[in-house]
Amino acid sequence: MGFFQRLFAALLPKDTMAALEAGSRDWIVQCPCGHERSVWELGGIRYGGKSVGKRTLLKCPKCGKRKWHRWYQKSVGQPPT
Repeated sequence: MGFFQRLFAALLPKDTMAALEAGSRDWIVQCPCGHERSVWELGGIRYGGKSVGKRTLLKCPKCGKRKWHRWYQKSVGQPPT
């Protein structure tokens, strides 16, 4: 767990924290090489977000390159490339 995940876990009730974790696991960060990770796996929290087309510069553990990773919500489906 990342710092903010531990902080929220200490402050929030367990059912709220479970909902927050489920929401964060639904958001996927995808490298152009195709490797995907959830926001929760990255140590982040994303709950109730609706933005489309968000991109973040990250180093991919698969290809080892620093590239712009795009975000999408798994339950909604992948945005167009």
